[in-house]
Amino acid sequence: MELTATAKLRRMVLEHISRYTWNDALIDHVYDILQEVQDDTPRYRCCVYKERAVLKNRIDMALGQTTDQNIIEASKKTLFNPERKDLPLIDVLPAACDQCPIEKYYVTDMCRHCITHKCMDNCPKHAISRIQDRAFINRDLCVECGRCKQSCPYGAIIEISRPCVRACAMGAISIGENRKAVIDHEKCVTCGACRDACPFGAIDERSNIVRVIKAIKSSRKVIAMVAPSIIGQYGFKIKPGQVYAALKKVGFDEIVEVGVGADITAKVEALEYLEKVPEEIKFMTSSCCPAFVKMIKTHLPEAACHISQAPSPMVSTALMVKHEHPHAITVFIGPCIAKKGEAHEHSDLIDYVLTFEEAQCMCEGKDIYIAEMDPSEYERDASKLGLGFALTAGVSAAVEDTVAAVGGHVRLGHYASGLDKCLRDLKDVCAGKLDCSYFEGMACPNGCIDGPGTVGDFRLTKVALTNYAKAAPNQVCLADKHTKE
Repeated sequence: MELTATAKLRRMVLEHISRYTWNDALIDHVYDILQEVQDDTPRYRCCVYKERAVLKNRIDMALGQTTDQNIIEASKKTLFNPERKDLPLIDVLPAACDQCPIEKYYVTDMCRHCITHKCMDNCPKHAISRIQDRAFINRDLCVECGRCKQSCPYGAIIEISRPCVRACAMGAISIGENRKAVIDHEKCVTCGACRDACPFGAIDERSNIVRVIKAIKSSRKVIAMVAPSIIGQYGFKIKPGQVYAALKKVGFDEIVEVGVGADITAKVEALEYLEKVPEEIKFMTSSCCPAFVKMIKTHLPEAACHISQAPSPMVSTALMVKHEHPHAITVFIGPCIAKKGEAHEHSDLIDYVLTFEEAQCMCEGKDIYIAEMDPSEYERDASKLGLGFALTAGVSAAVEDTVAAVGGHVRLGHYASGLDKCLRDLKDVCAGKLDCSYFEGMACPNGCIDGPGTVGDFRLTKVALTNYAKAAPNQVCLADKHTKE
């Protein structure tokens, strides 16, 4: 993940909030974060007051609250009230969103005021006229059909769309009357693409970092369930043992590899495939990516019956952990924002979700730095295939291998990543235009290793995770050791 100025600001807020929470000083010092903006500090907005208004919005989101309240009151609510699960996980920062143009088609300086005026002749609404030897688009008449752009021989008319609108494959973002982005949360699948796409950092996610720290400071047992894609996130030379040592030092009682849950998911999904395809359903889709699953249920409900009923690796791991430690607090640490929504759906199993970014800020807020940890060895519990879930087509590989291990065969698998491609390909499968019996869908274009909550470059993470998985057993364990009956 590229370390942009927006990411630096977000991490600064998360680290400060973590530090104050660790020191029992959040309410007294949360306003100090605003002092990070001074007259002589770098600014991205028009004035120091605007900069602080945006920073205040970021603090509210990091506290998991709405952006229309005093941050001291927001801190009190976060510390003493239950989590508000009715709030959307991803939201627009009202003070930050006001910079983007809304005109879809724009005449550039490349306009050569040609004699034929093809743009004018091809406009069905006569919205284009010639003013001072240059084409001019009347916004009141324009219906944004795009014919002017297509007909201009010089390519002088360009199409403009807001980065957040362009990034949302679900069409969940529109522009309101006040020029600010509006998220339709009925359509949104919380993939996080809009947050990463916005160059002004005007979209952010709500965090539970304060509640996780409070849980660790309590007397209850807190168990971290760590996604396989954590390997390589904090630096190519960082050993897995250093990461787990940092999490133990910060206060987690146990660390559990979610790769073990991936093994369970692969087994359950493989057996379900053998049972249902093609006797009951023509094809089956994967169920481990919550954004992909929500996409089907929301935007292609006729395909919902094809979703595997196997629990995701996070849920499978939580089932195992809760079976062994019924009263423990479980915290999933991974690359995904959508997992926060999935955790809400399984609140009896998963208490909180942190991204890799939030986990790093939580550690550094306590002056614990992963690179300084002892590189002790960590015993792998998951198989090579379970650890590979986070890689491109990793779920398909695990399911196909598990099906083969019991004498079966996946007739024809298909992999799609990126929600636009997932939706397009799945529609083709439903329409009979694309033949497949097993469909793996991932919201993030490069798989989980490139999720919106990552901190490392996915190319380096891919190499690191592949190397880490090589030392693990090749096959998914088919024993019932970790399966809850």
